[in-house]
Amino acid sequence: MAQGVKGEQALDAGAVDGAGDGTQAFRDDFVGRFAAYWQSQGRPKAEGRIVGFLLVADRDAVSAEEVAEGAGVSRGSVSQSVRRLRELGFVTLVEAPDSRSRLISMDEDVWGGFLRNERSYLRQQRDLAASALERLPDLGESSRARLHNMYDYMTWLDGYHDVLLEHWEEYKAARPQRSPRNRPEGPQDRQAPRD
Repeated sequence: MAQGVKGEQALDAGAVDGAGDGTQAFRDDFVGRFAAYWQSQGRPKAEGRIVGFLLVADRDAVSAEEVAEGAGVSRGSVSQSVRRLRELGFVTLVEAPDSRSRLISMDEDVWGGFLRNERSYLRQQRDLAASALERLPDLGESSRARLHNMYDYMTWLDGYHDVLLEHWEEYKAARPQRSPRNRPEGPQDRQAPRD
């Protein structure tokens, strides 16, 4: 059963059900913390809870009901958020074996996919700046400078995407191979430099 607003608030506040083990408590905390970061960037919290849940889901593809329960959001929030997350490139829908429904899946390299899909946003913003420069010729000097910078920044960043993606792929290829159980090294794992 999906948790309602009270359940979302309890998880976001770090409250943990005493019946769960430490792993489940950490998962719940991870989902809440990820949602808070996501919301701080102006995105809906329910969306962040769904992305957070999918990041730590045990299976490659899960049902909408499982997402609602695991993320602690309503089933309606799942439908609405999945539409937006698909547009952003964070999730895909895959056919469920032996069922007419589709499952929600997140690519292993969702961040690289996000970087690839960001191009559409940049081009739309660039075109918006260009249209304002063209259709508002009487704007003051400061406004025109802001719009020129908007246009040039979006153009520059769009052109730099190929370099970013190439560097990301090089970085991933240079990482040591990990088994699924190995975790990446964190700050707590690094030894302090010796004098």
